[in-house]
Parts: sequence; structure tokens; C-alpha cells
Amino acid sequence: MCAAMTAVTSVPEHAFPSPPEPRLTPAEIIARAEAIAPTLIGRQAETERRTFYAQDTHEEFARAGFYRILVPRRYGGYEFGTDTFLRVAMALARGCPSTGWMYLFGAAHALAVATLFDERAQAELFSSGDFICPATVAPSGTAERTADGWVINGVWSYASGSPYATHFIGHTLVPQADGQPPAPLLFIAPRDQWKRLDDWGQQLGLKGSGSHSVAIDNGRVPDHFTRGFHMSQVTVTEGTPGRALHGNPEYGGGPLSFMLLELGALAVGMAKGALDAYEDLMLTRTTIYPPIVLRVEDPDFQLRYGEATGMISTAEAALLNGIQQWRDTCAEGPEAFTREQEWRLATISREVVRLCWRAVEGELFPTAGSSSVRHGDRIERVWRDMSTLHSHAGYAVVLKSMANRELTKARFNIE
Repeated sequence: MCAAMTAVTSVPEHAFPSPPEPRLTPAEIIARAEAIAPTLIGRQAETERRTFYAQDTHEEFARAGFYRILVPRRYGGYEFGTDTFLRVAMALARGCPSTGWMYLFGAAHALAVATLFDERAQAELFSSGDFICPATVAPSGTAERTADGWVINGVWSYASGSPYATHFIGHTLVPQADGQPPAPLLFIAPRDQWKRLDDWGQQLGLKGSGSHSVAIDNGRVPDHFTRGFHMSQVTVTEGTPGRALHGNPEYGGGPLSFMLLELGALAVGMAKGALDAYEDLMLTRTTIYPPIVLRVEDPDFQLRYGEATGMISTAEAALLNGIQQWRDTCAEGPEAFTREQEWRLATISREVVRLCWRAVEGELFPTAGSSSVRHGDRIERVWRDMSTLHSHAGYAVVLKSMANRELTKARFNIE
């Protein structure tokens, strides 16, 4: 069900540093996430107040191996692959949406680093094994050239996953000569080159997602920790450094489509959490009007529950199939990962989010009862968190509008 990445490498097996649990399997690490998720439910209020999940939760995630799922075996990671990673994130989001969000956007970018950077950079970036690296896509700040790299200055907002991060990925624009438009620069700043600002927690939802701003004051970033492009515009059809280095096709997949599938995984996890809470109400609350029976015995509540379950189950099936299509495209070879394929996969994630929202906003939230959607109640919190997901640029801008246009242009070869 959850096979690990296929790792075929030219490096002898004995050259790999061993991960903490060499015999750990994808199924076992997913089971760990599913076991941890229920313990997160009762801690959601404290997570929101703190604005990120607790130190002991972070340590539990580290012991469970969650921060090494996408890190290559060559550097002491598990290299379990995208399917395993998104199933773990989905399970955590089911228990606590903020925790799932913070975990996913902190740990996911190991895949991009292992795909886009050369061996020298990867050896340094992955040297500690655990890798937590939030990323922002909006260019900000400045970059000044030095003899061996760049001096970076600025503030980058919405760095989800920053509280326990080991690195940060940002983008800036570098002025060009002769009236040319500024060129994008992607950079990775180690933790000692930036500070996290205390500016998160006042939004409607996802208050505990650790989406603080990152500030860099004369931070120094070596040349090999940079790439001259924007992550969302990378073309992988001619191969990637990671595919060649690791012999693993998943380190040659499209970063854009994977980033957008992540939103679908979080939406499914959140919606399943709301359905769990609704099930509890079905079994413990009675109807308002005669005949007074448990909600689970009432035809109208049965209808609502069935409608929501069908939508969420369909969304999960579409997401898992989309992930499999992403992996299959990787396996076909670099030339298969066209822009058309990237945008088509992105539209699957959009429909996943829409289905999950229809289930929560249209079926579960309005029929849970006002006494069950008070501030801090589980369904109320999921409603807030999913509402905030809709304001994320990846959904509100990219998936809702840009994906349609770009897919059509790619399909019909329109510039």
C-alpha cells in the first residue's frame, strides 16, 4: 500500500549512514502517526495559544522518524517517499489541523532540496539527519553578491514550520543590468542566519501552525545553497541533480505539483477530524424535536452523515490516486513531467479541497448544533482552520484560477 521510494544508487550500501531505525518500514511510520494523532486533539487549545506545537510533541515526531521521511538514505534519512509522507501529514492533521500544517510545511521541502541541489549542497544541508525547512514563495528582501555567495536581508512572511526549523527557503529578486527585469533567486539559509518573529496567532484559523515571519539581517548564504529560479517555475523534463545523484525517480518529480497536492492532504485530514467529532455527536446527542432519539437513529442526521462521508471518502481516494499518478510520472522519466501534467495533477488537489470543504461547511458544521460549534469545539476549530486554508495563496490564487489557465495554455500550446 505504501511502498518506499525505489532507491537505486551508485553509492555502495555500506557508504550510507544508517538512520536511527534501519528496519523501520513505511507502514510502521504511518501507524505511529495514526497513534499519535488522537493525543493531539486535547492539546489543540494550548497549541493555538503557543502558536506552534509543543517541544515534547516535536521530540516525539523526531523519535518517530517523521523529519527523515523524505531525506535521502545517502544522508541518514528513510527515503520512504511522497505517499508515506502525505499519509503521515494527513493523520496528524486529523488530530490537530495546526499541528499537521506546521509539520507538513516544515518537513516537506526535504524533497525539493534532494531534487534541485547538487551533492555538495545536499551533504551539508542534510548533515544532521532531521531536516525541517519552511519555505515561502513570495519574493522579498534583497541579495547582494559577494565573492563566494550572497548577503541576504529582509523579512519573509508565513514561514510555516519555523519554530523548530533547521533551515529556511526563501526567494528574492536580484536586479539585472541593461534594463533587464530582476531575476529570481532561491536561497537556503541555515538556522543561525535568521530569526523567527513573534507575529503569528491573530488569524481566524491555523493559529497553532507556526507560520511566523522569518527575518534575516546580513545573513550569509553560500553560492551552492542558491539556485537561479523560482521553485514554482522549475522545469524537470531534462532531469534533476537529485535523480542523478540518488538514482530515485521521486527526486526528479515536479516540485510545483507536489506542493499543491500537499494542500489536498491537509484538507482530507482536517475533514476526517470533523467527521470524527460529528460521529461523537451522533452517538451522544439527541434530536431537538419529537421523536426524541439519538441522532444516530434520526433519518436526517443519517443523511447528513452519509453525504459528508461520501464526499470525504471520494476526496481521499482522489488524493491518493493523484499521489500515485505523481509517482508514476516520476517513474516514466524526466520527459513525462511536462507543465501540462504538473497543472493537471494540481487540479486534482483543488477538487479534493472543494469536496472536503463542501462536507464540512455544507453538511457537518451547520447540523452539529450551535452548542457544538462554540469557540474551541472541535468542529468549530476545523471550520476556522479550513476557512483559513482557503486564504492560502496556493489555493486562493494558484489552484482556483492560475491552474485552470496554465493547464489550458499548456494543453493547447498557447504562450
